[in-house]
Amino acid sequence: MNQKNQVLKISTAGSVDDGKSTLIGRILYDTHSLTEDKIEAIEKSSRSKGFDYFDFSMATDGLTAEREQGITIDVAHIYFATPKRSYIIADTPGHIEYTRNMVTGASNADVSLILIDARNGVLEQTKRHFFISNLLRITKIIVAVNKMDLVNYESEVYQKIIDDFELLRQKGKNKNQMVRYIPVSALQGENILRKSDKMPWYKGNSLLEYLENTDLEGIEENTPARFQVQTVIRPRTEAFHDYRAYAGKLKSGQLSVGDEVMVLPSKKESRIKEIRFFNQCYQKASSGSSISIRLEDDIQVSRGDLLIKKNENIHESKSVKATLCWMDENALKPSSIYLMQFGVNRIKTKVKKIDYQLDINKPENQKPATELKMNDLGTVELQLAQILHYDRFQENKANGAFILIDLKNNNTAGVGFLE
Repeated sequence: MNQKNQVLKISTAGSVDDGKSTLIGRILYDTHSLTEDKIEAIEKSSRSKGFDYFDFSMATDGLTAEREQGITIDVAHIYFATPKRSYIIADTPGHIEYTRNMVTGASNADVSLILIDARNGVLEQTKRHFFISNLLRITKIIVAVNKMDLVNYESEVYQKIIDDFELLRQKGKNKNQMVRYIPVSALQGENILRKSDKMPWYKGNSLLEYLENTDLEGIEENTPARFQVQTVIRPRTEAFHDYRAYAGKLKSGQLSVGDEVMVLPSKKESRIKEIRFFNQCYQKASSGSSISIRLEDDIQVSRGDLLIKKNENIHESKSVKATLCWMDENALKPSSIYLMQFGVNRIKTKVKKIDYQLDINKPENQKPATELKMNDLGTVELQLAQILHYDRFQENKANGAFILIDLKNNNTAGVGFLE
């Protein structure tokens, strides 16, 4: 895949007043992603507040009420681009009462950007953000040590934070994780767009240089192929009376014409005859592609069925374990019934047991629990009304996550990650 066509998905997290909004605003400004009227509005607002600097945080804090309180409480998706690639930032709040927002915003991220205030160092919220990055199997972490201008760009301060974060990292279980440390000043623009001459002791890339050169090749292509059918295409015309194709999104891996595939749950086998996108045929499709597939054999395939390569393993069970982030005001309790949304399928699901609640500040601590309240994380056992074909989330994120839906009001009650 051409890197220019890749979209890098970034999740941001930081404690209150770490300067996250300022950093994102600076990135948007430096990449010329702000409109002229937006820049004028920020300049006017900065002057009205008596600031002698450009208040970049105004670029992202769009709600007046939030700005007046000095906090950001929602998840915002922010888009920008450089000559090399496009980006989506999921700007997530750092407060513990918005853990569910953090999990939602980070669930599809390729990179986790964790901000640390150089004056305060590693805090409890930093540990929480890193824990969620581990939980969601994000392998690329950027630790941006911000406000270096307020500590006179001293390398000793930066190194102390690295040492503390490395101690935290040793407790994690993600062996494939890569952490990059970058000292920055979002307000002054140091080490954002290009290398800063204020910190000659730092030998690495600037933040945007690192983002532009982050390699995503192989992250999704090495996962097993999973194609869930969303629509069965059968034209009602005499000329195409025997035409049948299956449209959907290739959730992970790669599929090629000629591949031997198995259809689940029927376990019927066939071979891929054609891969098509609109009116173009292709020999191969990669993860994330929306395509239609034709098979050589006339076998029964329905909406929700899963196509996998014949020799690739997949888990199947009516009883599963999962790590769950609870999002509903009504607590999760054993014996409750929900709908599991897994891809396009909805399966009636019973909560068999809550094994334990996770202590998000001290992940090594696990305590027994009889319920999960809003923003709680825990491990649960679920009984399903039909067999689920799935992957463990840590092995294949695209086919290992689900949501639970309240039967009464159709609200999203929780998001889960299969073990």
